[in-house]
Amino acid sequence: MPDRGSGPSGPRMRVGRPSRRARALLMTLGALAVLGMVFTMFAGFWTDWLWYRSVHYSSVFTTTLWTKIGLFFVFGLLMAAAVGFNVWLAHRLRPPLSAMSTEQQNLDRYRMGVAPYKKWLLCGITALVGLIAGASAAGQWRTWLMWVNAVPFHKKDPQFHLDVSFYAFDLPWYRFLLGFGFAAAVLSLIAAALTHYLYGGLRLTSPGTRATAAATGHLSVLLGVFVALKAVAYWLDRYGLAVKSSDFKATGNWTGLRYVDANAYLPAKTILFCIAVICALLFFATLWRRTWQLPVIGFGLMVLSAILIGGLYPAIVQKFQVQPNEQAKEAPYVAKNIEATRAAYGIDDAKVTDYAGTSSTKDTSTLRDDVDKTASIRILDPNIVSPTFQQLQQIRNYYTFPNNLDVDRYPAKDGTVQDTVVGLRELNLAGIPKKNWINNHFRYTHGFGVVAAKGTAADNGEPVFTESDLPPSGDLGTYQQRVYYGEKTTTYSIVGGPQKEIDYSDNDGEKTTSYRGKSGVSLSSPLNRAAYALAFGEPQILYSGAIGDGSRILYNRTPKERVEAVAPWLTIDGDAYPAVVNHRIQWIVDAYTTTNGYPYASRTTLGDTTADSLTAANDSRSVVAQQNQVNYIRNSVKATVDAYTGEVKLYQWDTEDPVLKTWMKAFPGTVEPKSAISSDLMSHLRYPQDLFKVQRELLTRYHVQDAQTFLSGSEVWQVPDDPTNKSGSAVPPYYLTMKMPDQKSQAFSLTTTFTPNGRDNLSAFMAVDSQAGTPDYGQIRILKLRTSTTADGPKQVQSQFNSNSQENITDFVRQVRNGDSEIEYGNLLTIPLDGGLLYVEPVYVRGGQLKYPLMRKVLVTYGGTTAFENSLDQALDKVFGAPGSTPPPDTGTTNPPGSGAGNPTVEQALKDAQKAYDDGQAALQKSPIDWEAYGRAQKELQEALKKAEDAQAQAQRQGSGSGKNGDKGGKTGEKSDG
Repeated sequence: MPDRGSGPSGPRMRVGRPSRRARALLMTLGALAVLGMVFTMFAGFWTDWLWYRSVHYSSVFTTTLWTKIGLFFVFGLLMAAAVGFNVWLAHRLRPPLSAMSTEQQNLDRYRMGVAPYKKWLLCGITALVGLIAGASAAGQWRTWLMWVNAVPFHKKDPQFHLDVSFYAFDLPWYRFLLGFGFAAAVLSLIAAALTHYLYGGLRLTSPGTRATAAATGHLSVLLGVFVALKAVAYWLDRYGLAVKSSDFKATGNWTGLRYVDANAYLPAKTILFCIAVICALLFFATLWRRTWQLPVIGFGLMVLSAILIGGLYPAIVQKFQVQPNEQAKEAPYVAKNIEATRAAYGIDDAKVTDYAGTSSTKDTSTLRDDVDKTASIRILDPNIVSPTFQQLQQIRNYYTFPNNLDVDRYPAKDGTVQDTVVGLRELNLAGIPKKNWINNHFRYTHGFGVVAAKGTAADNGEPVFTESDLPPSGDLGTYQQRVYYGEKTTTYSIVGGPQKEIDYSDNDGEKTTSYRGKSGVSLSSPLNRAAYALAFGEPQILYSGAIGDGSRILYNRTPKERVEAVAPWLTIDGDAYPAVVNHRIQWIVDAYTTTNGYPYASRTTLGDTTADSLTAANDSRSVVAQQNQVNYIRNSVKATVDAYTGEVKLYQWDTEDPVLKTWMKAFPGTVEPKSAISSDLMSHLRYPQDLFKVQRELLTRYHVQDAQTFLSGSEVWQVPDDPTNKSGSAVPPYYLTMKMPDQKSQAFSLTTTFTPNGRDNLSAFMAVDSQAGTPDYGQIRILKLRTSTTADGPKQVQSQFNSNSQENITDFVRQVRNGDSEIEYGNLLTIPLDGGLLYVEPVYVRGGQLKYPLMRKVLVTYGGTTAFENSLDQALDKVFGAPGSTPPPDTGTTNPPGSGAGNPTVEQALKDAQKAYDDGQAALQKSPIDWEAYGRAQKELQEALKKAEDAQAQAQRQGSGSGKNGDKGGKTGEKSDG
């Protein structure tokens, strides 16, 4: 007999089962793969839990986790049960015998194939839909917590007279339940129909009836449930009109009911609700009638009604009732929108007063003293001088400063409080001399100290530092200077173990330290090390000898991400700023509660509204929830992050905010009361910029409270573009200590300007009292300029500056650019003064041998008079005259007594001053410009003028017998000449 293992082409290879060893190896590899996947998922969960426990906010983690788990299982099981029950029921209601037709004979093959696995197939289908539904429901944890912990607003909407909390907290949850119900009904209907078809309950091509009575009853009930849910949707849509967002030609973005909504859509929704209820009952009635005739007629009627009543009728009302007399029809609803929007954004108490825009004082020399009383003019621009701080105070390449510094308030040596530009010397990994894993994560771990400078002064173009050098010293006293948490600290560090850290360097060499804080997660456990090795993709964490007893890993180190992690229900302001509070560096973070469910209040997109020329150049200053559309916002929480320990504290700031109260019920114990804010911390809190930008954008339209004027659009303003920036973005608001006309004293304020829509002249000036802890904190004041006169806006003032030849501005700019340098204009500050507007702008020069900007000039304009001088005082003196100046008396002689004429000391000082001036101009003529020589010449010029002034004063005292007022007039006149 032939061999079975051979054939025409020779012996065949025998394909056998793998050997026992191979099978064992495959099983081992499979088990290891499963264990690896499980541990990977566990590592993410475990490291999150450890981090929340390390910051003492484990309740946030557990509450969020259990809420997600609960929603996942409840709604996953509900969906699985609904679909599984209907599949089981359809199988149970299958006909005992299938029709003898080609269609059914073809289906027999599928039925026979499914039969052995139908239980597993049912479990698989239900598990799949359950997992999808559960995952979707878990994402609604915020909606659930807000609904179950809702706190009333104690304010009702004008249409349905329901509390605002219904729209903010209840309606979103009801809509989710409705959407879940629709999904369950549709999936159940599809699954049941397929099952009926597979087992002969539904027939598409067979002769006779197309469906059995059981299939008809089952599917009609499911259709009835779907239509009943549609009835509920129509009813909820009635309330949804109060928060519906739409485009309105007269106002742009619109939220709430308009005339057509209240008089067409609202009754249409009610009628459609009634029709849907009747249609659902007709579907349920098929359980007894066993016919589709009436349900199909009812369903067709509902669809036709939706088209005619829900679509065509409102269009007719809009076309023939509203458009012919739109203002009269829409005015009552616009009035509701104005009231709701102003209340929702906290602008309802803004004070709008008329302002002349031009000074009524003919002799402006009397206003020089008023300037100092009105404002402490900040000439140091925090958005330009960061490179200057970097050059003068970086000390080592592994330190850096943020691109935009911050403005805070600190006491001066004389006891007064002054505006101060501050920045932290943070860690810069890019500047590490030798990069490796140990240096990046063990040796270089933190920044060191605060650098602060007077906002109102400059020395030879450079900042006047009040806290500087390394280790830092100055006016801030003693404080913990190490910065382990900051805006630039975006990588993890491992501290506290056997590896010493670089602390700072001085003349005696490098100093080392070990972290003594309790922050971070301990790596003493092998489990923790393995989890973090996997989480950070760094296996050396698992076995490195640099990790030992006391080692802790620090991560999530930027202030904004720490606050966002411990309070995920908050929207974080784009600008966290540092302050020395109670001998520690604290990052202060403003946080907001928001909702888009405030009835009638117009919505705004936070990312668009808070964008300006600074965010265009620095994404880190953008508000976190960029695309969130909201129509209610409150700065309800002030948060702090300790720069050394990373400790996060949340303080209740708005004690009346119902949204915050709701979240405080959901996460008890996470937010401390307002009374826990120390007086030292209170002195550094301020009005947040992002909230101010949202409010100013709304006030471009909603400063108008009359509905007819609002609809006409004649009073619409706009936020002007930044005239000093080419990005075409809005001008940022500026912090400034100043006094508005109705204030008795100066206050730390946040300011901005408005121009008419499509024009560049000024229409209004806005300021908010930003000094926390004062009775007027948060008070918005708007000075509205008269429409009968025009005042120059920021863009026009900047244009005048750029083209002013009388003050040699154009010559200066040309010389700078010819010297391979560039001009940078600082913040253009606007200050109301005696009915007019004072504009002040520092001018910086960057280039040549100096790679950082130095303030070289100050531009000042008031009442059409412009000055371009080396210092603010000189510019103000030129515009207004020296403070306290009076005309010299008539002595009947050419030279007044004590004028110094013939005084050799005065004459020599004036010659020295002239020489210094000439030397400065010569330095400007060089290519490139010799800024060092120019600065030296300016210093010599000031010394010479001071010498001349002192000699003149001496001469005045000697000649005082000739006239009582001679010395005063001569001194002033000589100073003015100098």
